[in-house]
Amino acid sequence: MRSKSGQPSGWRDYQRSLKGNSRRKNVLSRLPLLVLYSGCAFLIIFLVFWSGSRISGYLSQASHRPSDKVEGPVDIPESFSKEDIAGVLRDMDSAPLSLTGHYFFEMDGMRFSVNSSLDPALQKYILDLLRRSRTQQAAVVVLSPNDGRVLAMVSYAKGGGEENLCLKADFPAASLFKMVSAAAAMETAGFTPNRTVFFYGRKHTLYKSQLKKRTGKYTSKTSFRKAFASSINSVFGKLGIYDLGQTVMTEYADRFLFNRDIPFDLPVGVSYIDIPDDDFGLAEISSGFNKKTLISPLHAVLLVSAVANSGIVMAPWLVDHISDESGHIIYKSKPSVLASPISRGTAEDMRVLMRDTIRYGTCKKSFQKVRRKKAFKDVDLGAKTGTINDKMDRYKYDWLAAYALRKNSSKAMCIVVLSIHGEKLGIRASDLGRYIINYYITS
Repeated sequence: MRSKSGQPSGWRDYQRSLKGNSRRKNVLSRLPLLVLYSGCAFLIIFLVFWSGSRISGYLSQASHRPSDKVEGPVDIPESFSKEDIAGVLRDMDSAPLSLTGHYFFEMDGMRFSVNSSLDPALQKYILDLLRRSRTQQAAVVVLSPNDGRVLAMVSYAKGGGEENLCLKADFPAASLFKMVSAAAAMETAGFTPNRTVFFYGRKHTLYKSQLKKRTGKYTSKTSFRKAFASSINSVFGKLGIYDLGQTVMTEYADRFLFNRDIPFDLPVGVSYIDIPDDDFGLAEISSGFNKKTLISPLHAVLLVSAVANSGIVMAPWLVDHISDESGHIIYKSKPSVLASPISRGTAEDMRVLMRDTIRYGTCKKSFQKVRRKKAFKDVDLGAKTGTINDKMDRYKYDWLAAYALRKNSSKAMCIVVLSIHGEKLGIRASDLGRYIINYYITS
């Protein structure tokens, strides 16, 4: 049977079968390559998706993971307290700080810088002055009454010595205590600067016969301000017996920080007083004519600051600020009120008494020339002196406590000078104080 094309149908089937076989052989021959290519493509696609998921997961975790980067050493304190300052400075060599106002210390492997309130030029001037003073020992503290800054703190010993005498409460307060007695009398017993008072005998002695409440042919009359300026012991002795008594004197000694810790950047000795109840004991304490009432130069300058600063005692401080190696300030001083022992009015009356000490009293000779200087025309000067021997009469303790306030200016200073003399007197405390005040005001 033939088809319409004239070719037998079996032959066509045969040809189609040959072509089909040829295609199958061709596919089979290429199958390994197709499998390889497909496997490679699949592997590549798999790797792309796998690595992408790992990266995105890592990034996701990283966005929630705390940073391992440390900003600065971990042992550095963020701030120092007042108590920390005392610990840092307690065992330090104070010589660099005293001379330059700057000091370095190390903690936890880091270096810190201490900047003090001290005036290096004033420090050097005072130290050079004390070295020429011919005293056995001496101590000077200069303080700003407005904020409690210690401007100078110099301790001197003729044979050398590491003790800071400015902070030791081992020295008889002597007539410096008359400042406390006078303030108490004006606040509790109605005394005024111009009140008339009487005394018998010499000004600087204190005998029981001088303490009788009487007037007569040999009785001298003066004003309270002149009695203070001349430091008349019997006037203040009778004040303690008849006007103040043990209770009031104890109260005002406490107000003026006796028998109390004084907060400071360095340890300060506690000033001691024991007020008895017998008449002669009260007279001795009130006049300062005893060797048992002890005070430190730092404490003594705070007595003056109460008068100079309208009855307010600012807490004394030495360290202005502390910074770390990067310059970050980790401690800054903050002025604060320590005590308010007397009223503003009493402080004004006390300045009247202390001015008279400069003009007519125990400091007249020392300050006479400086008061005439043009630079001191607008400076309010006031002072109190005190002198007493030690228990064995080997040394003479010689005090000056003074203030210098420039009118209409923030420049103000309170100063205490303690001179300790041996067999021969060196330069007196009042003269040393005059030199220092003159330097401070005119420089």
